Amino acid sequence: MGHRDKVKKLGRTRAHRDAMLSNMAMSLFTHRVIKTTDAKAKALRPLVDRVISTAKQDTLHAKRQVARTIKNKEVFKKLFTEIVPQFSERQSGFTRVIKLGVRRGDGAPISVVELLTEKPADESTAKGKKGKKGKKAAGKETKAPAKKKSA
Repeated sequence: MGHRDKVKKLGRTRAHRDAMLSNMAMSLFTHRVIKTTDAKAKALRPLVDRVISTAKQDTLHAKRQVARTIKNKEVFKKLFTEIVPQFSERQSGFTRVIKLGVRRGDGAPISVVELLTEKPADESTAKGKKGKKGKKAAGKETKAPAKKKSA
């Protein structure tokens, strides 16, 4: 029975669980999409929604409350400068959890957690990847194995 169970313990102590969810939230704000187990994804969603709702207030007190969860300065700045402004019109529901299936090794159900924001268009990284592939392919074509002549 699940009576009066307010928090999913995830098989961890409170300190470990809080640190893990904080790290997952920072990864989500950094990459905008993360892949994890269903139970962790469902535990992460309310935390992230609460952090974004608090950050939308944009007061000193709100920033200090968010800093308790988001401990990385770069992620903290990104949250307030890039992510929160995109949610100015939205009141709640900042994340989406999509079930993928089961993990091959242990059969754990896997989900994707994503922020409902627009993905930034990084043209420089896309061009850089094309250039590297082209160089690698060109390098492989020009290098031919040297044949040894046996006399």
